[in-house]
Amino acid sequence: MKILFVVNPISGGIDKEPFLVDAKLLCEKYGIDFQVFKTTGKQDQKHLTDAVSKYKPDRVASVGGDGTTLFTAVVLKKTKIPMGIIPLGSANGMAAELMVNLKPLEALRDLLLSNVIGHLDMLKVNDAHYSIHIGDVGINAQIVQSYENDENRGLVTYAKYFLEKVNSTTPFDIVIEANGETIKEHGVMAGICNCRKYGTGIPLNIEGNPMDGKFEIVVVKKIDANLLLKAGLSKFNDRFHDSQNGRLISTDKAIIHFDKKRLLQLDGETIGEFEQLKVEIIKGAIQLISHHDNTYMKHTH
Repeated sequence: MKILFVVNPISGGIDKEPFLVDAKLLCEKYGIDFQVFKTTGKQDQKHLTDAVSKYKPDRVASVGGDGTTLFTAVVLKKTKIPMGIIPLGSANGMAAELMVNLKPLEALRDLLLSNVIGHLDMLKVNDAHYSIHIGDVGINAQIVQSYENDENRGLVTYAKYFLEKVNSTTPFDIVIEANGETIKEHGVMAGICNCRKYGTGIPLNIEGNPMDGKFEIVVVKKIDANLLLKAGLSKFNDRFHDSQNGRLISTDKAIIHFDKKRLLQLDGETIGEFEQLKVEIIKGAIQLISHHDNTYMKHTH
């Protein structure tokens, strides 16, 4: 077996070297061939594509957070090479969503041992950008932008900007074309969800399934103290999720219009400002290494 480790050295402000030392020892113990690819921020997609083509791994391990997982998935989407996730980012939302073991070395053991391969959907946005977790326009995208520009990482930094943006965000007009309908809404955020929960563990879309060939658009109409309380509780129990404060639309393609150009984030990375988003599903784009404790995999053999 040949394993390619795709490592983002800076994700979550976490040092990846201790994990790589343990991973090297584990692979050597069992005679597993491996290589390590580290992102640098310069032509990473081209360089990883070249590395995959040259090395021809049997499996790929994404070592980092949600951004690293998405980056790896985009490179692999036209291949049949299965990928697994080693959660070493700030929040690891996608890993938690897919029930990956949050202990990195145990996640690696699962990746090496499992023959359970799922088919993970991917979202394509404006024919040029991708998401496998959650994207949005509005308050959260603004928080993500501030977070990216701060040298400090982690949930405390995220919370600081959350409180700042809650007090300065005003609702805006959102028009959605989906399922043969045109829907007009007014809210502080439009979420584009392949999955259910943000990296914080708070659910945006309790009906989501990243392997069903559908995605959900969620319009959040307002943010106030009551909603924040429910959001905090919903992290621990879905019954506290406030579905009355939003509009949910399930579809496989949509066009979303805003009143002006607004900031978009996808899987924790800001993309740019857009007045219109064309979103469509790429069903089963990624071969995902998983296990049968993952409830999304219960019908997979």
